[in-house]
Amino acid sequence: MYEHDQAPTDISYDDVHRAAIADGSVPPEIVGGLDMNTVGTVIGGGLGRAEHPGPGWKRLRWADLAQRSGDPVVPEGLLPCYRCFPSVPVNGSWPISIAPPTEGSMDRETWNHLIGLLRAHSPGGADTRCLAYYSPLMLGATDFENLHVRAGRLGDAEILYDNPEVDFSPSNLWAEDHSWIICTDYDLWATKVAGPASLIDVLLKDSEIEAVRLPWAP
Repeated sequence: MYEHDQAPTDISYDDVHRAAIADGSVPPEIVGGLDMNTVGTVIGGGLGRAEHPGPGWKRLRWADLAQRSGDPVVPEGLLPCYRCFPSVPVNGSWPISIAPPTEGSMDRETWNHLIGLLRAHSPGGADTRCLAYYSPLMLGATDFENLHVRAGRLGDAEILYDNPEVDFSPSNLWAEDHSWIICTDYDLWATKVAGPASLIDVLLKDSEIEAVRLPWAP
């Protein structure tokens, strides 16, 4: 997440959206006679790749938001998703001072840093052979019978974030020898990493990547 210390904390994304509808800057979206722009609220994060929002925005750690709000980082029994931080939304939507997590994709900073850690903890280093998979669910595809993976060197994995055919980081990336795998579910705000104890220990202690163990999600 990112936070802007100059943005108002009592105005939500939904407030801004409704105001835009009211002044006519957002055209109506009529479905079955109902203007879809007048119903629902923006609660969770956006979809697709996430970049640093720009000047004035600073990284907001989940642990810091949890301490401020009184909510747990991840409620017991849940996975990181739109149901986290129930005390934070304003009028049912996130305040515009916070850029919430994306769903189904890592942000670029986390992706690049994680790739670096994987290189450092893979026997083959940058030359480690790995495979990447993009979920058709994130592509709006209906063909689940002809799935494809990409193969290459771990040292080149950062370029997968800029794949022109998709707008999100790979759903799965794994070493060809099955020593580790990462999984980003299209509905979640976090990425699961499975691998040797040494890698997991480094992730949990890393100052850039915010990692937690969830005993209910082995």
